[in-house]
Amino acid sequence: MIITILVSALICCLIMLFVWAWAKAIKNAGVVDIFWAFNFSIIAIVICLLADGYWERKLIICGMILVWSMRLGIYLLIRVGSHLQVEEGRYKRLREEWAPNPDRKFFFFFQSQALSNIYLAIPFFIIAFNKKNEISVLEYVGIAIWAISILGEAIADAQLKRFKGKAANKGKVCDAGLWNYSRHPNYFFESMIWVGYFVFALNAPYGWISILSPITIILLLFKVTGIPMTEEQAVSSKGDAYKEYQRTTSVFVPWFKKK
Repeated sequence: MIITILVSALICCLIMLFVWAWAKAIKNAGVVDIFWAFNFSIIAIVICLLADGYWERKLIICGMILVWSMRLGIYLLIRVGSHLQVEEGRYKRLREEWAPNPDRKFFFFFQSQALSNIYLAIPFFIIAFNKKNEISVLEYVGIAIWAISILGEAIADAQLKRFKGKAANKGKVCDAGLWNYSRHPNYFFESMIWVGYFVFALNAPYGWISILSPITIILLLFKVTGIPMTEEQAVSSKGDAYKEYQRTTSVFVPWFKKK
């Protein structure tokens, strides 16, 4: 397992080195998000080639990683790629905070993103090296959670894209479909995807360690780069309309409309 982890880490770090050089040239650090997502596909390929666990389980988890990674990566590629000449607000703020030499700090930031790929991939390594030659009921439960969450996130993203694509909705708050019940259904389902990985890993020796991945993802979404930044920007751009939206919807779980 150690060799598989080290090979994955080396490749991810090299990819982020080249991405950093490209980001420096175009002055847009936002491209890191695209390759952070795609790096999990690289990890899946390495796992498929080097892991010696039960082959059926290994193929299932590698397929799950590839589907999730490619869906998110392509979504980010389209989103970020549509405005390569304009850097997203959060990276603009970092560039200002890290002046006068932001590129050096961005280098370490990009490498930290590569290492976060490896850290979050803990469930994948544990699952792929599990030698039990039968898929358990618990593992099927994890796969089901993952599948439902992938579908939910795709639906939420499609609803948001459709809403923003209508000229009449410019400047308005998206409250279509799942967004009518949760301000961040995409984040909710993203978190549940990682819960699915965790449940899948529980059948393996030391599978409980995989809890680190969903906990980290949820903390990041709630406290760091997800909800706080998104809501701050939304309040700033949409004002009272978004404050009313906050009052009547769940912050996270798509559940019910508040009165």
